Amino acid sequence: MSPEENSRADDANEAAAADGTPVAGKPAGSFADLAQEMAAKNPLVRKDNGHIDLLAAAGGIRGIAESILPGLVFLVMFTATRNLSAALIGSVAVAAVFLVARLIQRTPLTQALAGIVGVALSAFLAMKTGKAENYYLVGFYTNAAYIAAMVISIAVRWPVLGLLFGYARNEGLKWRQEPERLRAYRAATWIIVGVMAARIAIQLPLYLTEHVDALGAMRLIMGVPLYAFGLWIAWLISRPVSREAR
Repeated sequence: MSPEENSRADDANEAAAADGTPVAGKPAGSFADLAQEMAAKNPLVRKDNGHIDLLAAAGGIRGIAESILPGLVFLVMFTATRNLSAALIGSVAVAAVFLVARLIQRTPLTQALAGIVGVALSAFLAMKTGKAENYYLVGFYTNAAYIAAMVISIAVRWPVLGLLFGYARNEGLKWRQEPERLRAYRAATWIIVGVMAARIAIQLPLYLTEHVDALGAMRLIMGVPLYAFGLWIAWLISRPVSREAR
């Protein structure tokens, strides 16, 4: 092969790698391949007006119920009775009902399993310590982990929101070759980092001062509703300018 042909081949390989396409002579299990596979499975879909379907992104009506109801039952029962054991049992029971319903209907179990594991762990910590506020302790660690993962993704130039939105917009991983698109998706990811950080900033003082009722209410308000709003804002600020004249 001539030097000129070699140069052209190298250029093609670089472009393919940036797009996440497997390159001859490169390991198949590259980070780009993994990112492409993960992003292709994301639940984001576009509606007819070009915006993302926030309801579908949150897992639909059932997904929202599975996320909210166990915590709501715990908050209502504990506020009404101050009986920690009863409130914890009620919360775990609701999560278990959702899991059994999915088993009976043979629908995907991922969200329900994650939900009951999280609720069970939260209930265990609260029961073990005898402190109702520890029902919400797991959430702080979860938010911190998400923040760390997203900040790292921004730093290594693979912003999480780019992986999610890129496929919803049929961009694949091509946005990584365009500096403006990469900046847009990094900014979008910072929006969700801000949502997670706001949760910790507002809820942690309530946890430390043992204001369980206020903490539970803020956990519900700053859960799915705030996340959906942040996702919508991130979608808007990362939209391709050239396509947005419609």
